[in-house]
Amino acid sequence: MKAIDVLGFVGWATFLLSAGAWIPMVGPFLSLLTPLPFVYYVTKLGFHRGLQVAALAMAAMVLTAGVMGHPQLILFGVEFVSLGLFLAVLFSRKMSTGRTICLATGLMLLLSLALVFFLALSREMNIGEVMVSYLDDHLKATIKSYQQMGLTKEQALELEGYGRAVLDILRRIYPSLVIVGTGFAVWINVAMAKLLFRYGKLEYPDPMPMDRWQAPDHLVWGVIFSGFALFVISGTGKWVAINVLIVAMAVYLFQGLSILFFFLNKYHVPTWMRVGIYFLIAVQQVFFALMALVGLFDQWIDFRKIHKRRNR
Repeated sequence: MKAIDVLGFVGWATFLLSAGAWIPMVGPFLSLLTPLPFVYYVTKLGFHRGLQVAALAMAAMVLTAGVMGHPQLILFGVEFVSLGLFLAVLFSRKMSTGRTICLATGLMLLLSLALVFFLALSREMNIGEVMVSYLDDHLKATIKSYQQMGLTKEQALELEGYGRAVLDILRRIYPSLVIVGTGFAVWINVAMAKLLFRYGKLEYPDPMPMDRWQAPDHLVWGVIFSGFALFVISGTGKWVAINVLIVAMAVYLFQGLSILFFFLNKYHVPTWMRVGIYFLIAVQQVFFALMALVGLFDQWIDFRKIHKRRNR
């Protein structure tokens, strides 16, 4: 085991985790990539040696979080380390991209639920109250930051009123937002791992290229039934339906992105143009909706003509 690998592993993991606390704008996105060094170095060094260095990296991350005065980073560190190690195991089994993302997302959701459960016990609250408290704290921190930037008291009260209305909506769709957010974090790490493995000349398990991925055919019934249920039922049933619809459409968003990647690769679109396209999608929410619709209607239109080849 080379010292450069140990230092690179520990330093890289610690930097990514702490980036969200001290780098504005791009810091939170960099923090989402914390699992990458664990995926890369555990694969490179072997699971047993990689696990030893992973423990050292986790200790450095805990120490950094304590020094910076951000103990909540420890919880994120536990989740991201677990994700990185689990992805390394799944990569070693050479599973398909879709199954890897699905299993890793499920693990992260179970782990997050367990952490929230123990946090609720420590505060003598239920899980719902912990979620509401987290959202309220986030709203108060946002308003406080705007006040520090010169927001008047009257404007702060008006902003808080709008914020409360938004929080009421978020509380209803929070389960689906957690699932979608977790799935995105897993997806971005799987996608970035491919580039990282190529740079490090490591074998990347790719039984099915990401630009040919598609959602299960039966998922469309989830969209149909949940969309129909929004108009015919009320109460808890309507709340469940809208969460199911959001999750299903998020899956079709990823399928739409896969279709986009397919045609970018097919027509050999240069990197500078791809960056521009990705930037437009990131800053314009209308493109998210468009990609989700493209993914949904691909079930019938078959833009990439992969259904025909599969059925031959």
